Amino acid sequence: MLSREEILRLDKKYIWHPYTPMKRYIQEVDPIVAQRAEGLYIYDVDGTRYFDANGSWWVNILGHNHPRLMEALRRQSEELAHCSLANVTHEPAAVLAEQLVKRCGPGFARVFYSDDGSTAVEVALRMAYQYWQLRGRPEKNRFVALSGAFHGETLGAASVSATQVFHKVLGPLLFDCIRLPSPAEPCGEKACGQWYEQAFAAAEQVLVERGGEVAGVILEPLVQGAAGMLMHPPEYLAKMRRLCDEIDALFIADEVFVGYGRTGRFLAHSHAGVSADIVCLAKGFSGGVMPMAATVTSKRVFEAFLGGASETLWYGHSFTGNPLGASVALEVLRIFEEEDLIENMGGAVAALGRGLEKLGRHPWVHNPRHHGLIGAFNLAPPGGSGAGADYLSDAGWRLCAELKRRGVFARPLGNVMYFVLPINVRIPEIDELVGLCAQSLEAAFGEA
Repeated sequence: MLSREEILRLDKKYIWHPYTPMKRYIQEVDPIVAQRAEGLYIYDVDGTRYFDANGSWWVNILGHNHPRLMEALRRQSEELAHCSLANVTHEPAAVLAEQLVKRCGPGFARVFYSDDGSTAVEVALRMAYQYWQLRGRPEKNRFVALSGAFHGETLGAASVSATQVFHKVLGPLLFDCIRLPSPAEPCGEKACGQWYEQAFAAAEQVLVERGGEVAGVILEPLVQGAAGMLMHPPEYLAKMRRLCDEIDALFIADEVFVGYGRTGRFLAHSHAGVSADIVCLAKGFSGGVMPMAATVTSKRVFEAFLGGASETLWYGHSFTGNPLGASVALEVLRIFEEEDLIENMGGAVAALGRGLEKLGRHPWVHNPRHHGLIGAFNLAPPGGSGAGADYLSDAGWRLCAELKRRGVFARPLGNVMYFVLPINVRIPEIDELVGLCAQSLEAAFGEA
């Protein structure tokens, strides 16, 4: 086994890290060198334990190395590790598809498997675009998304995104998107009650005028993650669903981040009492064990593709519906059902709310907010608003450095600090995190 120093030497010589200014990383950063993980915790090779406060980029819906998921992976690996899903099928993929359709609700009919959130969105965009071509409406070829949206990193997903720091350099490669004001702007949740109505009025004006060219509207329900954990109420989603029906456009719910119970329901947009035409699922999909995703569609969408070769969705991946990922993803759903995790997460949600309220007393903390077990606050000097995600701000990194000293791994969105917790988190664990964050705030910015 290599020493910590040897691993770091190889890392800094050969690895190009995601979303990372590499010069600073190579010269200054002492990263966690992960050796193992269990539950909420990651262990460095030097033995230090870290509370994983962002769920390893939001994927560990049941924590790290859940024993039932690891057993499902082991069991499947002994029978069938991989085969294509082209003119081949297998039990895990078939049963998982049935369970996903049931979980998503009566409006859904089919599951298309892919690899991650970006590809789940890419599939949805291709489906929606081709749907209108097959229906004899080629003029409906534009997509609509929110300002500040983030839907992934493939070129199609990046085109409907609006996170400038990520995608500005790609401008000439991306297709044009109709952009609507975020219902959570400009100041976040505290302004939400009034602002979402203004945002919808602006959206309605644009879409009624241009509805004839719109193929689909894609939204991150309730929480715009990469935009800075911007949060909006379900009423906005209900209005947008009705507006999509009015202009005859497909409603695409990007549930990659917010799905799988994070907001208190399996699908976040179901809080609005509506059903999308297409749903994108990933991240929590396989509990952080295997890269896998799905795009779930309505019967209406699927039936447009039932014909000859010209009606085929010519798209796929080598690992589409792979047996290992399907087996683990199916076990995730079984755990949800057998342990009533989503139905019983109310106590943890309340504890997170209390914790954020406590942290909100610090003068640098602005707009503490949460939907389910997604919690966030903005950092700015006393008297400032700290609105939006300023990726060039170092405030979040200052706080994360203090958190790391206290055994917490977190990663900010510029000046936005957030926590994404597994739905089986316990109240004492939330209290522990809040206490460590309070200590870190004082160390980074002074006493409350």
